[in-house]
Amino acid sequence: MKLTRTALALALSSGMFSSAAVAQYGSQQPSPSTSQPAAQASGQAQEAGKKPTISNSARKEIVALQTAVNAKNAAAIPAAIAAAKAKAKSKDDHYTIAQLQLKAAADANDNAAMVAGLQEVLNSGFLDASETLPLHMNLGKLQYNAKSYDAAAAAFEQVIKADPSNIEATVLLAETRSAQGRTADAVGMIQKAIATKNSAGQKADEAWYKRAVALSFNAKLPSATGLARDWVAAYPSPKNWRDAIRIYQTSSQLDDAALVDSMRLARATGALQGENDYFRYTNSLVTKGFPGEAKAVLDEGFAAKAIDRSRATFSQLYSAATQRAQGDRASLGAAATAAKSAADAKKAMTTAEAYYGYGDYREAAELLQLALTKSGVDKDLANLRLGMALAQAGDKAGATAALNAAGGAQSDVAKLWLTYLATKA
Repeated sequence: MKLTRTALALALSSGMFSSAAVAQYGSQQPSPSTSQPAAQASGQAQEAGKKPTISNSARKEIVALQTAVNAKNAAAIPAAIAAAKAKAKSKDDHYTIAQLQLKAAADANDNAAMVAGLQEVLNSGFLDASETLPLHMNLGKLQYNAKSYDAAAAAFEQVIKADPSNIEATVLLAETRSAQGRTADAVGMIQKAIATKNSAGQKADEAWYKRAVALSFNAKLPSATGLARDWVAAYPSPKNWRDAIRIYQTSSQLDDAALVDSMRLARATGALQGENDYFRYTNSLVTKGFPGEAKAVLDEGFAAKAIDRSRATFSQLYSAATQRAQGDRASLGAAATAAKSAADAKKAMTTAEAYYGYGDYREAAELLQLALTKSGVDKDLANLRLGMALAQAGDKAGATAALNAAGGAQSDVAKLWLTYLATKA
C-alpha cells in the first residue's frame, strides 16, 4: 500500500532562524522569524519525489496514527505512535511514522517534540544523503531555539561537512558559537561566510561585517581593528569611517601624535561628528603647536553646525587657536629653510606637519622626503605622514608606496589610510 503524503503545513509560532534572520547581525542574537524548518524539510523530501510504501504489517496502525494526528487527538497520539512503531518493518514505515509524529509536534507547538520528530525522520534512513542536509539545517535551527547550542552546532557542522560553501549554515554556526561563548570561533565563521560570498562574485552583506566587528570589539579581540578596516573597505561612508576609526583609537594605546593622525583621517573622510570629536582633535592640535590646523577644523565644524561657536569650550579654544596662528603660516618658509640645513630630521618633521595642517600638502611631502634622508628620523612616522600628505595631494601611487613602508607602531593607522586610498575614485 502507498500512502500519499500531504504537505505538513506546519505553522510554528516560536521564533526560528531563517535566511532573512541570518542577516540580522546588528543585534546580539538573530532576530526571531516565522521560519518553518520542519515543514521545509518535509517539503524538500516531497519535491525529490520520495513516496514511502507502507508495509502490510504496519498499515492498520499507521492509518490509525494518521487519523489521530489529523484529528489533533492529543490524548490518542502517543499510544498510536507506539503501536505503529511496534509494527513498523521498513524504512518507509519508520519515515512515515516520523512525519506524522512531526506534524503532531508542530500542531502542539512543542519544540522538543519537533526536534525528536526531525531526528526520527533522519534516523529512518529513508532519505538519500543529499536530501538529509535540509533536515540537519532545520534541526539545528530548532535546537538553537531550544538553547541546545551543542546539538545545534553539531547539526550545522554536519551540513558544512557535506557542503563547505553553504553560507547559511556557516553564519548560523557562527551565531551558535557566539551563544556558546566561543567568540573567536564565531568571528572566524563569519569571516569564512564573507570570503565565500565574495569569492563567488557577490558582495557580502554589511550586517555580517558589523556583527563580526561587534563581537570582536566587545570581546577585546586583537582582530577588531582589522575587521573594522574590512568593513569600511566594503561599505565606506562617513558614519562607518567614524566607527572604524574609533575602534582603532579605543583598541590602541594612542599618544597625542597618533590620535591626531587618526583624526586627520576622520576629517578627510567626513567622519568628524559631535563635540567630542572636534574637541579631542583641535585641543590636541593646539597643545602640539599646530594652531592653524586647529582653527581650520573649528571653522569647518562651525560652518557645518556640528559644534556651537557660542559654547565656552569652543569659543575659548577657537580664540586660543586664532591668536597662536597669527603669523604662524608666514613663518613656515624660514622654518623650511632651516630644516633643510639641519643635521637631524626633527625640524623637517615639525615644519612638514605644520604645512599639512594648512593644506600645503606638496610642501609637506617635500619636507618629509627630506626628513627620511636625515639622522634621527622615525622612518615609520615619516612614511606615514608622507603617505598622508601625498594622499591629500592626489598622488595615489606615491601615497600607497609610503604608507606600505610605515610599519611598527604606525602600521594600523597606515593601513586605515591605505583603506581610504583604495576607496577613493
